[in-house]
Amino acid sequence: MNILFLTPQRPYPTFQGTTIRNFNLIAELAKRHTIHLLTFLEPDQPANHGDLSDLCTTIETLPVPRRTTATRLRQMLTTRRPDMSWRLWSPEFAVRLETFLGAHPVDVVHIEGIEMAPYLPTVRKIAPDAKIIYDDHNAEWLLQWRNFTTDVKNPRRWIAAAYSLVQTVRLRRYERWVCRAADGVVAVSDADRTAIRALDSSLEITVVPNGVNLARYDSAAGDPIPFDMVFTGKMDYRPNIDAMLWFGQEVLPRILARRPESTLAIVGQRPHPRLDALRGNRAITITGFVEAVEPYIAGGAVYVAPFRVGGGTRLKLLQAMAMRKA
Repeated sequence: MNILFLTPQRPYPTFQGTTIRNFNLIAELAKRHTIHLLTFLEPDQPANHGDLSDLCTTIETLPVPRRTTATRLRQMLTTRRPDMSWRLWSPEFAVRLETFLGAHPVDVVHIEGIEMAPYLPTVRKIAPDAKIIYDDHNAEWLLQWRNFTTDVKNPRRWIAAAYSLVQTVRLRRYERWVCRAADGVVAVSDADRTAIRALDSSLEITVVPNGVNLARYDSAAGDPIPFDMVFTGKMDYRPNIDAMLWFGQEVLPRILARRPESTLAIVGQRPHPRLDALRGNRAITITGFVEAVEPYIAGGAVYVAPFRVGGGTRLKLLQAMAMRKA
């Protein structure tokens, strides 16, 4: 079959959970099918497609669209769609998708995540015979609800809590629509399938669990970079920010009281300004983007994942376990 993947970022390098999942899906399906990829390229991603060039017949990229604060506020105030559904909306991407579908026979279109769901109507219009598979990486409505229940406990986070409550309502409606509109829905775990079916009990959902290439992590390249504790992830992602702020401010001081020489590495691209509150702690290193996370995981005595909010499954934990970390 000819399969077109629509992904929110190019799944190479595999620097975070979404890219790891999408790369592995493409790698396995490429063994039996012809794969095409239409995706966004982050500013800090290299131009080289790496191993994807051997897996995909065609790869087309567009720059990630930039939204001003004014545009974002206008979209939230004048439409009923969730904020996430606007983040990667690009008229240029829609045109490129129309052009591709008009020029190439496609049997299946794989839509990866809710940020790419706005392009579903374009697929229906241009390629009505193509089957649409929606891969729901998180039960997004539940993720926002968990954000709300966490932030509402802190008066300084009440504005964020109000945002999450509104987004929970919108996501429930939008996620239900996407799942009903697709020909097939994929979830990453049984728990996510249950959460998605809470939107519509008639939905048929297939679970395709996350996984990692054990051979890659068993022989990870690079000299280990030693830290006592290590955390990896995209550091502008709200659950990751919350996890590190809570751990750094509430847990780490207790560890340092008993073991003052302890160190923590927070490894990942685009650290959010909220994490600046941790920079004054000499025990904490915030790396920003790194070429590879494996040396940090290999050098860590303990891998920490102190999540209070989130959804899906944590590929970072699979990475750490593949490298035999506690």
